[in-house]
Amino acid sequence: MNTIGKLFLKGLAVTIPVALTLAITWWMAAGAEHLLGRMLEVTLPKGWYVPGMGLAAGIALILLVGVLSHVIIFQQLFDWGEALLNRLPVVKTIYTALKDFIAYLGPGNQGQFSRVVLVRMPGNELQLLGFVTREQLSDLPLDTGQDEPIAVYLPMSYMIGGYTLFVPRSAVTPVDMPFEQAMRLTLTGGVTRLSPPDPDKAEQAPAKDKTTSG
Repeated sequence: MNTIGKLFLKGLAVTIPVALTLAITWWMAAGAEHLLGRMLEVTLPKGWYVPGMGLAAGIALILLVGVLSHVIIFQQLFDWGEALLNRLPVVKTIYTALKDFIAYLGPGNQGQFSRVVLVRMPGNELQLLGFVTREQLSDLPLDTGQDEPIAVYLPMSYMIGGYTLFVPRSAVTPVDMPFEQAMRLTLTGGVTRLSPPDPDKAEQAPAKDKTTSG
């Protein structure tokens, strides 16, 4: 029975992430097809609508918004709409939280959080994995009293929160780890399995050291 239970749990560990990913993808695709497909079916001449055009229209609409976000006139419209949402009490909280979450995980911020570091806690040997978010604090009205302070974000497991620490540069140690791996390691509480090191890089490193010593 113990063997069957372990196999069942392993099956759940493989099945649940795949099932949730497919379910969310299907829900988004079905929602776009249902909403935009109905609009196209009513707007287009009879017989022109083909199943799947709603999903294609949703993808095209998202791409169009991304293109328009780089136009100054539409940027002002987006800013005006965002300012309007920020004035609504309940909507403001939900919108801000979702926007920050998407922006944090978006590709535009991966370069900003690409520097992975270990933060040494004062007075003990504990170290926390974090991401450098600011190298300079001169534009902030903060007086940390530290030598060369930097901002480091420490996410909590399963994305339930996090902390922003202002620490001296000497208190952090750079970690040679990709952003995606470090994020998975942190958000899953260290239970995720990292990909094995590249054997080609491992072979090149000793060869380089041998050449240098000779």
